[in-house]
Amino acid sequence: MPSRLTALAAALLLAGAAHAADSIKVGFVSTLSGPGAGLGVDIRDGFNLGMKQLNGKLGGLPAEVLIADDQQSPDVAKQAADKFLKKDKVDFMTGIVFSNIMLAVGPAVFQNQTFYISANAGPSQYAGEQCNPFFFNVAWQNDNLHEAVGKYVQDKGFKNVVIVTPNYPGGKDAVSGFKRYYKGKVADEIYTKLGQLDYAAELAQIRATKPDALFFFLPGGMGINFVKQFVAAGLSRDTQLFAPGFSADEDVIKAVGAPMMGMFNSSHWAHDMENAENQRFVANFQKEYGRLPSLYASQGYDAALMMDAAVRDVKGNVADKKALQKALEAKRFKSVRGDFKFNTNHYPVQNYYLRVIGKDVQDRVTNKTMGTIFTNHADAYVASCKMK
Repeated sequence: MPSRLTALAAALLLAGAAHAADSIKVGFVSTLSGPGAGLGVDIRDGFNLGMKQLNGKLGGLPAEVLIADDQQSPDVAKQAADKFLKKDKVDFMTGIVFSNIMLAVGPAVFQNQTFYISANAGPSQYAGEQCNPFFFNVAWQNDNLHEAVGKYVQDKGFKNVVIVTPNYPGGKDAVSGFKRYYKGKVADEIYTKLGQLDYAAELAQIRATKPDALFFFLPGGMGINFVKQFVAAGLSRDTQLFAPGFSADEDVIKAVGAPMMGMFNSSHWAHDMENAENQRFVANFQKEYGRLPSLYASQGYDAALMMDAAVRDVKGNVADKKALQKALEAKRFKSVRGDFKFNTNHYPVQNYYLRVIGKDVQDRVTNKTMGTIFTNHADAYVASCKMK
């Protein structure tokens, strides 16, 4: 009898070993061209830096990262994702910037039972009633950074605010988030086309409204052009600008420069955070790419570390979806933002900070962290998530 048990145990061990993958494939679909390209490039560069520091491996296994440009088109993104899922049989997917694209790609990814680790897009739908065990967001829920700005604007006593945002799911989440905490007068809500670069009509509308503060969410090249045109029109003399971090981060600052000084924004991460993981990341990113990282880059980097930790936890057996889900939920990696945890809807519970744009000791125009707006902040949709 003992010999039979020993043989059975050995067979089970061999069976378990047979399930371990020989390598890991990641499908990376992102916006790498057009007005939003800077965002996708930063996510890609952050992810690739993480892979370089992991010696090209995830959980100790050789990893292949397949990259596709979605051209900021849901249809193009769906085609790329379909190839990665069905032909390349990737183990993970990541990279999408815009929520409308994430909502278009998500159903096929989830149906295929492939884990999607979002390094940016955090639509309210996937935080609430459409939450899915195969979706994890390592960044934030769309509303969160806007909520933080709304609270700060409310606390500072601004009374007459204009909101400018693109007319797409992420833009609508921005308005919802800001107004959840700002209870003063919203003089106007201006919705632009996604990808719009000329704001002459909107600036005339703002001038006529005479707000004491303006909150805008315009990602990538949209925000760059808006700030340039806003300051050139002289509107910054009487109206205080506020933005979520992704409309006032290093990619935008690099393109706009000094006109952004004095602008307040919110973020869950900043390059001047003093934890060891972040200091290493910022130094290595600057060495590798010759620029300061943005929050997009930090999220791409964390996505790579998250995959690595989960694959290691399941000892390479990524075919065991339940075990892999538990490993992802456990979040056994050190984030560059400091500690955080995943809520039951797989979105982060984390701190959000106030930043202001000014000059640092090296005379660079950049963000400086001023304080904490929210501590261990969760999204507003988690109660509607009935994770199956």
